[in-house]
Amino acid sequence: MSTSFQCPHCPRNFSTQNAYSQHVNRCINTVYLSTEESSENISDIVSSVNEMSLDDKDFSRINEFQIIREENSQVFYQYESDQDYAGDISFGEISHSSNIPEEYENFDEILLASLQSNEEPISHSSNILEEYENFDEILPASLQSNEEPEVENIKKFPNEAYADLMALVIENNLNNKAGNAIIKFFNKHSDLSQLSPLPKNIETGRKFMDKMNISQLSYSKYCVLTHNSQDYFFHYRPIKNCIKNLLSNFDILKNLIFRYENSKIEDEKSYGEQNSGNWWKRAERSISNHANILSIILYSDATTTDTLGKSSLHPIYVSLGNIPTWRRNKEDAKQLLGYLPILSAKNEKEKKSSEFKELARETFHNSIKFLLDSLFQGDGVDFNIYDKDIWFFSRISTIICDWLEACTFSLTYKSANSNYPCHFCLVQREDLIDIRKEVILRNHVNMKEYFDSNTSNLAGLEQVNNYFWSIPNLNIYAATVPDRMHHLDLGLFKYQIEFTIELLKKKKSLNKVNKRIADIPRHSQLKVFKKGIQLSRLTASEYRDMMKIMVFVVDDLQIENLSEVYVKWNEMYLLNRSEKFKESDLENFQKAINDWGDLFIKLFQKISNSHLKFPKLHSWIYHIVDTIREYRTINGYTTETYESLHKTYVKIPYRLSNKKEVEKQIMENIYSSVTLKNGAILRTKNDFHHRPWFSNIAVNMNEEKLSEYLSDKGICYAQTLLITEIRLPNKSPMHLALVQWYDFIEETPFVYGCPLLRLVEVYNFIEIEAIEDTIHVVPRFDKNNEYFVI
Repeated sequence: MSTSFQCPHCPRNFSTQNAYSQHVNRCINTVYLSTEESSENISDIVSSVNEMSLDDKDFSRINEFQIIREENSQVFYQYESDQDYAGDISFGEISHSSNIPEEYENFDEILLASLQSNEEPISHSSNILEEYENFDEILPASLQSNEEPEVENIKKFPNEAYADLMALVIENNLNNKAGNAIIKFFNKHSDLSQLSPLPKNIETGRKFMDKMNISQLSYSKYCVLTHNSQDYFFHYRPIKNCIKNLLSNFDILKNLIFRYENSKIEDEKSYGEQNSGNWWKRAERSISNHANILSIILYSDATTTDTLGKSSLHPIYVSLGNIPTWRRNKEDAKQLLGYLPILSAKNEKEKKSSEFKELARETFHNSIKFLLDSLFQGDGVDFNIYDKDIWFFSRISTIICDWLEACTFSLTYKSANSNYPCHFCLVQREDLIDIRKEVILRNHVNMKEYFDSNTSNLAGLEQVNNYFWSIPNLNIYAATVPDRMHHLDLGLFKYQIEFTIELLKKKKSLNKVNKRIADIPRHSQLKVFKKGIQLSRLTASEYRDMMKIMVFVVDDLQIENLSEVYVKWNEMYLLNRSEKFKESDLENFQKAINDWGDLFIKLFQKISNSHLKFPKLHSWIYHIVDTIREYRTINGYTTETYESLHKTYVKIPYRLSNKKEVEKQIMENIYSSVTLKNGAILRTKNDFHHRPWFSNIAVNMNEEKLSEYLSDKGICYAQTLLITEIRLPNKSPMHLALVQWYDFIEETPFVYGCPLLRLVEVYNFIEIEAIEDTIHVVPRFDKNNEYFVI
């Protein structure tokens, strides 16, 4: 990138005379306006990559966040001495401007020059978005602030913005000049009706912290118990902070649901979103008419972290039933709450003991109690939405999990061979396949009677106090809803395939079926099973592909009802994916379930070793339709989208850890990277495995700008220093990277066919969408400030 104009007062270079003139006029009169005011809430304007909206249409080149382990960084802050503090300090994750030269302290000039002058952020068009041209008008200059009074024995910061700023400075080891530049930027371009919440300068903030009566700022962890001389910690984020993060997302807010809706289609009661279900109706009637239901959805699932399955983590997530299903099924509508402790037995004997199993159950429920208790204290809770405090009563609506996890929440026996194996009702095991038998539903009243009388075993119930009995408007036995992926794809349909294989073996038709499967023509949206059926390797998605072909594969095999059971399955499965049900639709759905169930039992009961005494089969036939009436259509509580979070929050961080104190390392991760559309990871890290990593990038330049720069076929090169997001009220966020540019060495711009570059003192904010790829830059040895692109 060739530059022609250098400022006489600082090291900056400019490519156009107009930008040069504007800068010189400012540079001459540059003073620190550190007493100017801040904006409404810093994190509303500039937030970390941790809070980006992944599904924003203007951020389409970023597929997902990558969690990168940090050996010595901290993310989630809470005062150990003040558990009521609600400030989850995510602003600190703006991240790593300490790589910016100290003398380039006027942080705001970089951004404003990028947004307003001819040095606008590079994108595929001439500017970022036309609606952001008048940036100064949107964020006018603010009032003067006062110095903080001398205060002794301080227990907490004056406000959340102050805490956010100091966390940013400490987290990223920013020097005072860099911190002051940030104060200046936000004070100058904010619109406050009161004094700035920020300190006068970073020096003042550091002195304030010295007086604070706290030992450290750290992520949150809670020692649940000590067992075999080992402390077990629950590494967590305060749930109210996670909810605040969800409610700070404008794209989520604009679709938020507040009140019960008596939905009707053709004069029939209909069920779609959760607020059309009977649970919401009852919960809303139990609170003040002036308050709203905040529907809490939990998802929990222990998962292996290595390919051998020897190590596990137990993440738990939260979302809101107030978010419509189509929006909630996106990744940014869920928040990681933390990692539940997993107990280790000292030997195999202890592991199998009833005492150890009971301790594990108590530990789980004690951890959940610690996590959720704050939601149910006092007369509801206020959350700020559109600058207004909205009164909510938090209620747990559904818990999405597989069958074994549901038994952990409900504290029912996990074994399918127990006398009462269903966590929904008190059906006996021998009656599981009697699809017409009347059953007694479980609830906290009748289950507590068994517990209080010490006869829990008579109901297939663990003799452990269930925390969820104390939560209003919750029947934990019904709220642990059937999950389609585990219940159908990896459950009942898997059984149907397995029993079909056994039946085909008896009829000596298995080879014929495998050949038919292998001969199915290729299709872009269909898995090709060239080796026939190999059950041990099939995923849920592949089982769904099997559903599409099995009815044709088993056609005309002279096995009575075999094709028909797959026809009935497909009819039932298609209905279960409906987005809305009228009452008449639910009746048709129940009939489709019964029709398939009758054929399934008729065909496979004698093949099954247990004679099909499966709790999943029973619960699907008996309880799924009532669950829809209570909580919404099945699309609203499937784990399909939650399962993808395991990759983000478990698999990748585990691989990047040193396998010691894994939960602690993962909770200390910060999102200082994004994944570009081509899969390349863009990083801005001071310490990545003990070394700095600031990605070098290729930037696709505007055609209008190419004439001003020396480029490599329209590509210029830069080093990323910081990744951030600019949020303005009622506007789509701008996702930007602060970069320092490379320039071609004019005498020999290419050597060995590779670009030969030097770093120059020119900085811009550019759109992340303009980044073509990451590149590999190596120094030219024995030369100063010369680099090859290879």
